[in-house]
Amino acid sequence: MTEPILRPDLSPDRLSAILLSRTKWVNGTVLRYCFLNEADGAPAEQLDEVRQAFQDWKDIGIGLEFREVDQPSEAEIRIGFRRNDGSWSYVGRDALGISTRERTMNFGWDLTSPHGKATARHEIGHALGFAHEHQNPFAGIEWDEEKVYATLAGPPNNWPREQTFHNILRKLSTNEVEGTDWDPESIMEYPFPPGLILRPEKYHRDGIPDPLHISEQDRKYVKRWYPPLEDKLTEIRPFQSVELELAAGEQSDFAIVPSETRMYEIGTLGDSDVVMVLFEEVDGELRYFTAEDDSGADSNARLKVRLFEGRRYVLRTRLYSAWGSGKAALMLW
Repeated sequence: MTEPILRPDLSPDRLSAILLSRTKWVNGTVLRYCFLNEADGAPAEQLDEVRQAFQDWKDIGIGLEFREVDQPSEAEIRIGFRRNDGSWSYVGRDALGISTRERTMNFGWDLTSPHGKATARHEIGHALGFAHEHQNPFAGIEWDEEKVYATLAGPPNNWPREQTFHNILRKLSTNEVEGTDWDPESIMEYPFPPGLILRPEKYHRDGIPDPLHISEQDRKYVKRWYPPLEDKLTEIRPFQSVELELAAGEQSDFAIVPSETRMYEIGTLGDSDVVMVLFEEVDGELRYFTAEDDSGADSNARLKVRLFEGRRYVLRTRLYSAWGSGKAALMLW
């Protein structure tokens, strides 16, 4: 997970809201995934297990959609199967900053074993924007650090010390996690053998068993960020403003059907941090058109776009936080 560069004078509440939401996709996004050429050497059952892992997340009832595509340039998630490179994924929207020629996810071992099946679901959890559960600062884990470094330096991970620190020992900021509960059964938790954790005593003695399934808390959490979508969208028209009565992390969705072809401006009003993503409907499916993220800035988000008469567009706006007056609105010009 990359660290954003944010102004040091942001209030704690505003900073927390931005950090908590920044890797999450706007709900309703169609995430396209592609198996890169190197996957040609992976058995078909490995690819099928990844497909099933995407379906397992979708079957929870979330608002995201997943589509397999053939062209890497069309995919937000690009999957490789390089052995000896471990299993990993970029976290949520961090993948958008990666070249379309490069992987954003890799599987370095067999995915058909119980542990491998869990690995596929774990890495897709990262792609949805979720961090490691054992790095939750509220877990209260005290590590035997040298034992952790030695264990992760061996197979199948073969990690150098800096990677072990980043993925295991580094605690997330309290601003980056929601709530105070640690879920050792989360699919985003790693298994650990006895002896690596000094405290709590239970996990020193027993270790943490391999979480093999998406937990109940995982299910609640993913539906918190990606709830089922409303069937009918509110249509927003030129020179109409709509209040964004949202709590931090919540989203509003609008339809735009231009009556004439011209340049339009879409923007927020008031004191708010938002990410706005505009999609165009093409052959019955929403395709990414453009986006704006004004988080941490004191200016409002603005999109200046040429929209075409008779076409249908969908604007999805997720609120990071409302500050100052606490009022936020959206307007089309």
